[in-house]
Amino acid sequence: MDLTLFFSPIDESIYNADYPSNSFFKNIRAYTEKIPDYKQAQIALIGICEERGTPNNQGAMQGANEIRKKLYHLKKGTGAYNIVDLGNLNVGVDLDETYTRISEVCRMLLEVNVMPILLGGTHDLDYGQYRGYEDMQKLVSFLNIDAFLDLNDSKTAPASQQHLHKVLLHEPNYLFSYTHLAHQTYLTDPFSVAVLEKLNFEAHRIGQMRANLAEMEPAIRYADMLSFDITAIKSTDAPGNANAQPFGLTGEEACQICWYAGLNEKLSSAGFYEYNPQYDDVHKKTASVVATMIWYFIEGFYQRKQETNFKSNDFLKFVVSMPVEPETIVFYKSKLTEKWWMEVSHARLGAKYARNSVVPCSYADYQMATKGELPERYINALSKMS
Repeated sequence: MDLTLFFSPIDESIYNADYPSNSFFKNIRAYTEKIPDYKQAQIALIGICEERGTPNNQGAMQGANEIRKKLYHLKKGTGAYNIVDLGNLNVGVDLDETYTRISEVCRMLLEVNVMPILLGGTHDLDYGQYRGYEDMQKLVSFLNIDAFLDLNDSKTAPASQQHLHKVLLHEPNYLFSYTHLAHQTYLTDPFSVAVLEKLNFEAHRIGQMRANLAEMEPAIRYADMLSFDITAIKSTDAPGNANAQPFGLTGEEACQICWYAGLNEKLSSAGFYEYNPQYDDVHKKTASVVATMIWYFIEGFYQRKQETNFKSNDFLKFVVSMPVEPETIVFYKSKLTEKWWMEVSHARLGAKYARNSVVPCSYADYQMATKGELPERYINALSKMS
């Protein structure tokens, strides 16, 4: 595939800036005069200059380049970087064609184990990101972070308000689980939350997250793809959005979530949407926040421990007797990272879902089981797999 048909090079004013040798930019390969070879890379950055999905945040198409300006000046992290920046995706003649182009590029990268990180544009573009998994012969766990639940099913609603509805109805259906973080109750139709619950999906409002952000880590560790709408970050930390809200995640909490997501060995794509430079302050504070989020995501990626062999000596195994079915629950704790997993009973699962029989959990889930109580995560996992 000739990528030059899909992408435009990075603006000359960005790559010709004065960057020190230890900067992020000097340690990646970017599309300046020639598009870099992506096939041996581990991560590919992709700018998306598309805003036709919303009438409410016009200017979001300019976000990718502003994020680059901040990201490129950050220092290189601790990992052995093998990162390319493919430039900006050439958008289609209409939104549907843009979704298709995003899906084709994501699929092309995923097939060679390169992680796409999408920058800029509106939140509906994650529909293209999701479609990139269509031919991967796997079920997908979708992690979405947004102040709103974009489940509007009206044909007249903007694409940015109904993209989740399109994901849920997409055929073929390969959506295994959906987790929504940081929605704000007063911005959310209770019916939308009820729909997710009926489908055995999860939605955690901002107050639940703030009470114990570490308890969200297992939900993040469950995901295959991340979609992050910066509307979830409060306006004092991220004013660069026409829909910015006075309450929400702090910039620091957003970076913590991105660190958790980067560490997730299962996660294979990420998108950061809805940044609009026209609403940002003079110092482009929001661009700095998003760039730092991406930096932490990449830093987490290069700290992955490949914790997949639960029979190895890297894990401690705990068997907890239960007073009700199941008779026992098996827990695993990593000696390297102290993360926890639990085994959902194979007797209750179909063979199709056997790969998901060991699911991420927390120490709190283990403690609950030792008291004879069935952890909610166990119940949710069983519901999804039955």
